[in-house]
Amino acid sequence: MSNAEIMAMHQYLTFTLGDELFALDIGWVKEILDNTNITRIPRMPDFIRGVINVREKAIPVIDLRLKFGMSGTVFTTNTCIIIAEVRTEGDCILIGLLADSVQEVLELEQDRIDPPPRMGSAVDTRFLIGLGKLNERFVLILDIGRVFSNEELSTARNAGGMATENIETVVSASACP
Repeated sequence: MSNAEIMAMHQYLTFTLGDELFALDIGWVKEILDNTNITRIPRMPDFIRGVINVREKAIPVIDLRLKFGMSGTVFTTNTCIIIAEVRTEGDCILIGLLADSVQEVLELEQDRIDPPPRMGSAVDTRFLIGLGKLNERFVLILDIGRVFSNEELSTARNAGGMATENIETVVSASACP
């Protein structure tokens, strides 16, 4: 394989939401967690399911199914949380993305990716980089930077901040004599 061919390949983490297969550039993915306890934060949009504690940091968890207009995630043994980095207004935050299941990391050459479909997709095509062609199946490649508005990311960040304040409050309260 030539250097040009290697440069033209991208790696994607694939996951499912319902019957749809999605992909996320592996460069955005920080880790994958099994389903864990999610602490609900009051007065958040429905698609922000709450926060999880990842090494003493409160990470907001997003239900992509709700964000994309599907029914909410039903937790099973295959449910995973993909921790991804999302950039906003010169900053970045870590968010957890609920997935029905995580499949594999695959490599796609640029010529195997078509522009997003204009219609017939379960997801708003503004959220897509393209449509990857696998053997007999297609994969919807997400542009995670377009999935959330700055306001939604700010709300998610605040959810993490509120939870962190609560954790700190609990820690401070427990340290009091």
